[in-house]
Amino acid sequence: MIVPALSHDELLADIKSANTNDDGVRLWWLGQSGFLVQWRQRHLLLDPYLSDSLTRKYAETDKPHVRMTELVMNPNRLDFIDVVTSSHNHTDHLDGETLVPILQANPNVIMVVPAANRRFAAERLVSQASGVLETSEAFERLTPINDGDAIEASEFRINAIPAAHEAVERDDQGRCRFLGYVVECGNWTIYHSGDTMLYDGMVSLLRKWEIDIAILPINGRAPERRVAGNLWGREAAQLGKDISAGIVIPCHYDMFEFNTASPKEFIVECGRLSQPFQVLGSGERFEL
Repeated sequence: MIVPALSHDELLADIKSANTNDDGVRLWWLGQSGFLVQWRQRHLLLDPYLSDSLTRKYAETDKPHVRMTELVMNPNRLDFIDVVTSSHNHTDHLDGETLVPILQANPNVIMVVPAANRRFAAERLVSQASGVLETSEAFERLTPINDGDAIEASEFRINAIPAAHEAVERDDQGRCRFLGYVVECGNWTIYHSGDTMLYDGMVSLLRKWEIDIAILPINGRAPERRVAGNLWGREAAQLGKDISAGIVIPCHYDMFEFNTASPKEFIVECGRLSQPFQVLGSGERFEL
């Protein structure tokens, strides 16, 4: 199993040591699509998956989710979180075993979810909380957002755009089921795509912002996996180039054996395109 660059006590110490009130932005890869963003002593969690819920759920099926990388942190230790997001309903982006401990450790945390998924997200939290949380209470704790919306959350400005996993899907009210988030914090802009493939108009939409960091999946898509697909590494590199991203950080690999990819293709294509990039180890810090 892959050993994280930093985990548990060491990772927590690194986060706390970096927690200064300067204008720099720092982030840590927590595995899969999960990232912790730190800016001016504020902390934003993007799509955290910090449990073994999927490994247990699929252990006796024909689609086992065998974990590849050790857990970096128990979620109940993250008691300094201001904002947490979910980009869509898949468990590695909306995990009750991760989110309930975070909500309990951070009573005032703002949790942002797609408006189309708000009821589903509330029911998942309630099912995990074992009667401690009522559906109506969970529903009210969730801050809904739809594509084209922007909200202010603890000094982070979060803009929502569509994601295509594998298509741009909307509910009967026209609200996107899959979202990407463009996060503005001071002079910095971070794009976390969620799970996505390319779609018409995506590049022009993203070019409305000067994106300093683009966080993109690279595990690709293959029918035999029987799950919705994502960008391949070469596509992530090209998207970064097309939107003039300052740097691209790949994610959504090295978590489950059946649904991963090597970052080599991404690295080679970034080199060919002269697109700056940074490949992180789980638990590793990146800063600007």
